[in-house]
This record gives sequence, C-alpha cells and structure tokens, in this order.
Amino acid sequence: MADQRPTLGPASFWTQANALLRKNLTFQKRNIGANIRLISFPLFFCVLFVVVQQVLDSSLDNAENRCGCICVERNANGNCQRRECGIEYSTVDQVSTCPIPNPPEWPALLQVPGPQYRAVRSDSNMAADFPNESCRSTGTCPAISLFTGNNQTLSQILTQTMFSTSLNINSSDFASSVSSNVLGTATYPEGYNYLEPAIVQALPLYNVQSQCTSNSTFSVLINQSSIAREKEVRCVQGLYLWRNSSSQVNNELYRGYRKGNSEEKINEFVSAYDFLNSDGNNFNVSVWYNSTYRNYSTGSSMALLRIPRSVNLVSNAYLQFLQGPATKMLLDFVKEMPKPETELRIDLSSLLGTLFFTWVVLQLFPVVLASLVYEKQQKLRVMMKMHGLGDGPYWMISYAYFLVISLLYMLCFVIFGSVIGLKFFTLNDYSIQFVFYFLYINLQISLAFLVAAMFSNVKTASVVGYIFVFGTGLLGGFLFQPFLEDDSFPRGWLIVMELFPGFALYRGLYEFGEYSFQGNYMGTHGMRWGDLSDSSNGMSEVSSSGAGKSPLFFLQRFRRKPASSFRSSSLQRQGSKVFVQMDKDDVNQEREKVEQLLLESTTSYPIICDNLKKIYPARDGNPAKIAVRGLSLALPRGECFGMLGPNGAGKTSLINMMIGLTKPTSGTAYLQGLDILTSMDTIYTSMGVCPQHDLLWETLTGREHLLFYGRLKNLKGSALNQAVEDSLKSVNLFHGGVADKHAGKYSGGMKRRLSVAISLIGDPKVVFMDEPSTGLDPASRNSLWSVVKQAKRDRAIILTSISLSLSLHCHS
Repeated sequence: MADQRPTLGPASFWTQANALLRKNLTFQKRNIGANIRLISFPLFFCVLFVVVQQVLDSSLDNAENRCGCICVERNANGNCQRRECGIEYSTVDQVSTCPIPNPPEWPALLQVPGPQYRAVRSDSNMAADFPNESCRSTGTCPAISLFTGNNQTLSQILTQTMFSTSLNINSSDFASSVSSNVLGTATYPEGYNYLEPAIVQALPLYNVQSQCTSNSTFSVLINQSSIAREKEVRCVQGLYLWRNSSSQVNNELYRGYRKGNSEEKINEFVSAYDFLNSDGNNFNVSVWYNSTYRNYSTGSSMALLRIPRSVNLVSNAYLQFLQGPATKMLLDFVKEMPKPETELRIDLSSLLGTLFFTWVVLQLFPVVLASLVYEKQQKLRVMMKMHGLGDGPYWMISYAYFLVISLLYMLCFVIFGSVIGLKFFTLNDYSIQFVFYFLYINLQISLAFLVAAMFSNVKTASVVGYIFVFGTGLLGGFLFQPFLEDDSFPRGWLIVMELFPGFALYRGLYEFGEYSFQGNYMGTHGMRWGDLSDSSNGMSEVSSSGAGKSPLFFLQRFRRKPASSFRSSSLQRQGSKVFVQMDKDDVNQEREKVEQLLLESTTSYPIICDNLKKIYPARDGNPAKIAVRGLSLALPRGECFGMLGPNGAGKTSLINMMIGLTKPTSGTAYLQGLDILTSMDTIYTSMGVCPQHDLLWETLTGREHLLFYGRLKNLKGSALNQAVEDSLKSVNLFHGGVADKHAGKYSGGMKRRLSVAISLIGDPKVVFMDEPSTGLDPASRNSLWSVVKQAKRDRAIILTSISLSLSLHCHS
C-alpha cells in the first residue's frame, strides 16, 4: 500500500490550513438544515416586525391621530369640498400632528398640586404650621412652598411679594394679563406646548394669592390663539413656610412622596427656595421643583415641566426688593418653535429592535461555542493534532471559518431587514452598521473560543450559551437601558458595564434604534458618521471598550522549544536507576539494548522507550496504581509489536503516553529520534494513530475523512486520490457505495476499519493502534491483519489487544 510511495515531508502551514478549510466547508454543506434554521431566526423577527408594524399603522391611521379639521364648504350634494385644519379644531392628542407655522402664545402657569395631594399635617409630618388634613375634604388646603436661606429677614421679604392680592384678567389678551398675576394648574403637562392642556381640559385654573376672599371662584372666557374656552378660576391660598436649613427642607420634601413616609400618603408642595447668601448685592437661589410630572403623559423624560413661572416669581420679587414695587419683571408667555405637519409614526423595529436584535446577533454565540466544544468532547481536535494539524492552522482556519459564517449571517439579516423596509436598517448609515457588526462578531468569536475551554460537554455548553443569549437581552432591557436613559448615572460606570460584551452590543443597537426612531419621526435620516462626535452618542464608547487586546490574540503562535533527540550532545539519559526486582532475561536484554542505542549517534530504530513509567496517584481512598512499570523497548522499522493483556493492564496508558495524551511519570520515549516530552508537535507529522474509540465526524463520509487526513500528511492531487482509494479497498470500504456514506451510518466494525485506514494514510513511519480489532467479525479481523502485515514493511507499528490471535498475527 503506502510503502511503495516516496517519503513525504511534513505538510506546510498552508497545506494544513487548506485541508482543514476543505473539511469545514464539507461539514458545513452537510449541515444545510441547521444553517437554514439558523438563518430563519432573524428572518422570523424581521417578518414579525413587519406584520405587527402594518397592524399598528392601520390602527393609527384614523382621524384621532391626525390634525383636527372642519368642513368649511360643501357642494350641492352635501359633500365637503374644502376643509380647514388647525390646532383650534384639534384635541390635545391631535395637536402634535398639525402644521404650526406660527405657534400660539400660552401663559406661563405655575404647577399647583391637586387639592387632594396638597401638604397637610400627618403622623409622619407633625409640622405645626401645616394645615389640618380636614381641609382636603373641603378643597381649601393652601398651596405650600418652603423656603430657607442665610438671611431670614430678606427671604421673608421676598416671599411676601411673590403672590398678588387680586386678580385682573383680560379675556381678549389672556396671556399678557395673566403675567401680572399668579395662575396655576393641576393638569399634567404634555411633551410639547402647542396646546396648553390647562386651557382645553376640564380642570379649573387656580389663582394663587396670599389670601382668598369669599366668592373668589368665578368663570372667565378665554380667547387665545383662535381657541375660545370658558374656564373656571378658583382662588387658592399660596403659603410660604420658613425652615431653618436646606436639609430640613429636603427632608420634608422627601417625606411628601408616597414612598417617603410610613403612611404612604402624598404631601405635595408647589416648590421650595434656598436663598443661600443672597443680600442687597448678590442674588443666589436654588429652586426645588417636582419632576414626577414629566413622566405622566408621555412615559418619557420628553414631557415639559412648568418651571419658568417659579423662577420668574422669585426673580421678580428680588427686582422689586431692589427697585420698588413699581418695577416688574413679567413673563408674558411661553411658546414652542414652529413646525411642519407631521404624522403619528411609531417604528417598532427602532423602538423594540434593541432587545430582539440583541437576541438575533447573540444567537451566533452558542452555535460557535457548541461547535468548538463538540470537537473537544469527541476528541476530534486531539485526533487532528495527532495526525499533524498544528495549532496555527487550526486557530486561523477555525477563526476565519466562524468569521465568514457570522458575516454571511449578519449580511442576510441586514439585507432582509432592509428589503422589507425596517427603518432600523434603512435609516442608519450602512457603513457604520458594517463596522459595528464586524467588530462585535470578532469579539463574540473570541469570547466563544475563551469560554469553550471551560466546557467538555456540548449539551451543557449549549444550555449555558442560550442562557447567556436570552439573559443578556433581558438584563440589557430591564437593567442596563434604564441606566443609559438616566442622565445622573455616572458615565464611567456605563463604560465599565460595557466591558461585558453583551452590554456593548446592546448599547450599539440602542443607539441605532434611537437614531432611526428620531429620524423616522422627524422624516430625516438616522445615524451618520458625523453623529459619532455627538457627546450623547455612545457608539464611540462601545467601539473602544476592551480595545486593549486584539480579538485575534489566540492566533499568536506559541513559542516552541527546539526539537530535541537522544542524539543531541546536551541530552543525557534521565537518571540512572538500580532495579532491585529480578526481571526476565528477555526484559533485561531489551533494557540493555535500549541503553546501548541511546549511546549511539545514529539509529534505525524509529521507536525507543527508555524506562517509561506511568503511576496514577491515590484518589478517593484508593492506593496509587502503577499502569506502566519501567518499560524499555526498541522497535526497528519493518516490525509490528503487539501488546497482549487484559483490560486495565496498562496498554492504553502506554499508547496515550506515546501519542502525547498523557505525560509519563518518569522516563521518556523517542520517536523518529525525537523526545516525546519536548517534540510532540514535530513527531505528529510522521505518526499515525488508531485510538481505542473511533473519533469520527458523523456527517462526513469515509472518503472525506481519508481525504482530510491525507492532505494533513501532505498528499496532493492524483497521489492523494490513489492513496484514498487504496486505503478504502484495503479495509473493504470501497465497494457498494460504502465509501460515500456518512460515517454516522456505519456499523461499529466499519467505523473501526475506517479508523485503521486513517492511521495508515500518508505513509506515517510510526503507527499506534489501540485494540484495532474491537467490534470486527472474524473475516474482517483477518482482513485487518493482512493490512497490518503489508503496512509494517517500512514502518514501526505498536498495537494492543486482549486477543491472543493479535500477537500471533502481528509477529508472523
């Protein structure tokens, strides 16, 4: 068989890489079903978004979500010919969609607590100057503000002039006339101020005065920005209460929250002021305001707060203190900027895509992890290494293989999402998306290589991988995102959290979603390269997180110790031992032969074992076990050495030491003149192994196995094809299409014969076969011995068995 071919040198780096790449591509082709299922996962989410988006769009496409209109001209049939639209015909919900070239002017109102929530005396707050709780039932509780400062006299002067003593309203110029009074409202603000909710909603306005008289409730007709409303105006007493320190003010404000007191009652204040070191020359003031109103109507921090009136009141009071009551600083109105007509558009892919697309991208992680652990669990990585595949080609091709698969996966995801019109993809710059996804999938593959070292079982690795996928998405949505949206959360801690790869991915997708959502709402584009310089854009932070180490760190070749052999002048036999026990004559002769060979400068013996010993340490109360007891052996080329013994005799332990799976307790061995303790990587290029258990890929055929291992042995072209054919014929796997069946469909005996063929392909000079006849019927066993006899002509072969016929056949 192989003995008539010329000796082959070790395969080069690129030859090994080519062999592994071909094997991986074939393996990938065999798993087309799994690939389709993998691709269908992101496609499912994309289609789901489109379907739900269409349902949402149809539900939003109604008159309630468009600018309010009336018909101003009808034809003879009664059909409307001309419509007029504007905020004067719209509800609060419709106003945001109207074209507003000239925004209306609205009065600057004070945010006043509702009568049922105003601060009163309670068990948790026994302040004597607070009103009794009974005022809530009559609706007469005052609107309380707290104040403090270094100068109590000045502070009291300022607060006494902040509220007016009467109300004069001009209904035709409502906004200007209100500026000299203090009007408030308990309505919740909106996210815009094109239409003041306090004017159009049914709740009354409050006239905040230092004292209220009887019959102080009345109605007023308001004509403002083409809107005519009759509003009820009620007087409410504005009460300013002094506190000795800002901490006292802060404590009472805190106890006003439902969760701030044991009774879980709301005690709400209008505002609070700390006049600090203000005097006749300096005006320094801190203003407390209630920020809970901003989240009521819109569910986000976009809601406006009625703060300007609080600031104007205290500023006007200080100006009057300096210049007299005739001088006033009035806040006439507040108004929005003009805007064109807009549609109510909610893009679900931008709004919810961050969570779902995090799951989509992370879906690759357990796939890569399971693939790596599978080769580890089945010992396929070890098998490849024993047949000459170096670490460099393995890591490079494996990394490139998973990188290409990940890139194709993400390419299909982005293209499909763009084709069906998801704004998440179409509005954001594609080059930014490519760079982001490219960086992240490199990080994800590197993480999978790192984590794979922690697992030895595919099922466990897969379960942990999917827990990581879905757990990361949920933690990102319910833990990490609130921190992102909290302006008070330290930015440095965000960067620390983004060192976790899942959160880095979530942050990037979150930024894409935010920009595409705003772009869709405003009718513009999403993220562009210029937006990366925006201080609020976290994409630049994500791309730099963890950048201290290259994602290709594991491709660095390990420094190899120089190959050593027993011929090197620097190497001596590892210690001299005096054996007390009496060995048989043939054992002593073999040991003396080994000692003599070690002294020679050259030898034709490809296998030399020098006092090789393996002792398994004591464990679980059991004594130490000697598996191999000082074996010395010299095996010349052209000889087959059979080891016969029962299970547990140490046969597999010896083979495992010789092929580098375990280290000897003492002693060493030389294969082709190279020490197994220091030069196994070089030894592997000229060694063939048939392990005790068949290490095969279930979805590869027998022919594809031999093609792969033949390439690792530097066989090419017609020589490779001929060697594969000869090997298949020699082990009776050629005829009847057996060679092209998946190895997973082979019987136990067929798998064993394939393992023998793998060990002999490529003309290895040293071959180890661990119980190669296991599972073979008598006819196949006889055929196997014929193969071994022919193969040993130019090789040294060591094989083990529990069968006596092995020894007879091996030495015959």
